[in-house]
Amino acid sequence: MKIHRLLLTALLPLALMKPASAADVGLTIKLAHDSERERQTQAQLERLLQSYDVSRWVHTRDIVIDEEEIPHSHPVLTLHARHLKDDDLLLSTFVHEQTHRMLDEHPAEHAAAVRELKKLYPRIPTGYPEGSDSAEVNYDHLIIIYTEYRADQRLMGELRARAVMEFFAHDHYRWLYREVLRDPEKVGRIVKAHHL
Repeated sequence: MKIHRLLLTALLPLALMKPASAADVGLTIKLAHDSERERQTQAQLERLLQSYDVSRWVHTRDIVIDEEEIPHSHPVLTLHARHLKDDDLLLSTFVHEQTHRMLDEHPAEHAAAVRELKKLYPRIPTGYPEGSDSAEVNYDHLIIIYTEYRADQRLMGELRARAVMEFFAHDHYRWLYREVLRDPEKVGRIVKAHHL
């Protein structure tokens, strides 16, 4: 009985705490068309932000949800409404796009890592669905996808993170996701060496 009372007393403040919202963590979410799917995606993202501490991966606070756009990080981080039925895919996409912004914050480290990746992968596939349109952006994406995978592991655990990466390895940037999954530390050693 004493243990239950102590446990209840310890947990009571947590039960009374208001979960963090997008506004609480300083994010501003705008809708491009104010459509039902965009509103649902906004609610989904806000729920995920209440459930997961993503603060270490937030590098821009302005978010747009646009059901007609492919996710991108610049000029404003933009998410689509495609992953309404899959929280893990939306969370991973959020981290992926935020990681683009992280590279902007560390230009010297980013450039040094890309130089090493070019030696490691002198030929890299370009073009959809294996990669992006340019080799340079693909080198960036190796860093981003490695970071995304490690973030997903911390946020959702190894099995779910691997399932997300496997999904993307059959969806877009296929070669890039497969390469990171095949040997994460091959890219990881470079990312870590340059403090990214």
